[in-house]
Amino acid sequence: MKLFIDARWTRTDYHDGISRYTAGVVQGFKDAKIPITILIHDPKQLNLLPSDIPYEIINNPISFKELFVARTINKLGADVVFSPLQIMGSWGRKYKLILTLQDIIYYRFPKPPTNLPQWIRAVWRLFHSMHWPQRWLLNHADYVSTVSYNSKKFINEMHLTDREIVVVYNASSLDLSKIKPVAKRNRNIIYMGSFMPYKNVEVLIRGLKYLPKTYVLHLLSKISPERKIELEKLIPRDRTVVFHNGTSDEEYIELLNEAACLATGSKVEGFGLPIVEAQTIGTPVILNDLEIFHEVAGDGALFFKADNFQQFAEQVLKLEDRKVHDDLVEKGRKQAAKFAWSKSAKALYEVCQELYDQD
Repeated sequence: MKLFIDARWTRTDYHDGISRYTAGVVQGFKDAKIPITILIHDPKQLNLLPSDIPYEIINNPISFKELFVARTINKLGADVVFSPLQIMGSWGRKYKLILTLQDIIYYRFPKPPTNLPQWIRAVWRLFHSMHWPQRWLLNHADYVSTVSYNSKKFINEMHLTDREIVVVYNASSLDLSKIKPVAKRNRNIIYMGSFMPYKNVEVLIRGLKYLPKTYVLHLLSKISPERKIELEKLIPRDRTVVFHNGTSDEEYIELLNEAACLATGSKVEGFGLPIVEAQTIGTPVILNDLEIFHEVAGDGALFFKADNFQQFAEQVLKLEDRKVHDDLVEKGRKQAAKFAWSKSAKALYEVCQELYDQD
């Protein structure tokens, strides 16, 4: 079987979510010693992909040539192609195709990112206000993948595809080999994620009011000046919030390793990778009481109601009990071990083999 992974959405400078997911899937196949070929459109993309993987250079996925990309892939002799997104030209294909729906978030919170041009934001809202465009895209595949059973459940409930769905879990790609045990953790609370309204960062900031002044909230991701001003106005008197405006993987790991906990009040998610990263390191996690977070974190987390910032603070304070802390760390590490790129690659490969055997 000649299996291709579409890696054309990989970044050339630093990973975003899709880019990191793609690199993780490719690494999983490499670790499992399953032969694949990756599709790229820029040789610079190889810098962020696992080394020593055969590749083919084809068109940029946002080029008009994407309408006819299947002709190119046909000539390469592909039997099965996996795309980490649902957007891939398929007209005239002679191979089996697996498309991925990464995010169900914007069906529940359709407000588009504010950094997009106005006309794209209008199209964004229109696309997510209806189900038939997504259904049309996904039904061009032979199989659909998504990143959690919670997302799979939503896709089925909304009838977004007639195709069978396989869950290909996300996993951590962080290099944890240089981590050193910490004798005593500080009182830092870590948040890693965007600042879109549905992320509900406000609950973490307001919750500081009910915590001792020694607790510090660290917001790690890049943030616009306008959004930063909005959030700064919410900081309780004599409390501290640090805006990092982006961190390297090394800085992220160091901050997580020393922190009291990682927290999120997000009201909807497709997965929640920082949860797995924190649990792997041995950092407790405190989460909004969402179905998806229970799927990802298992019993290795403490939960609170989305808008109850006082309850959030109470959960943070529970970690000062050493027994509670250590029990949560142990359960978290066991839960995080369920997510590995090699396991995800094998789950995906089984579907690829199933499709290949149909011919």
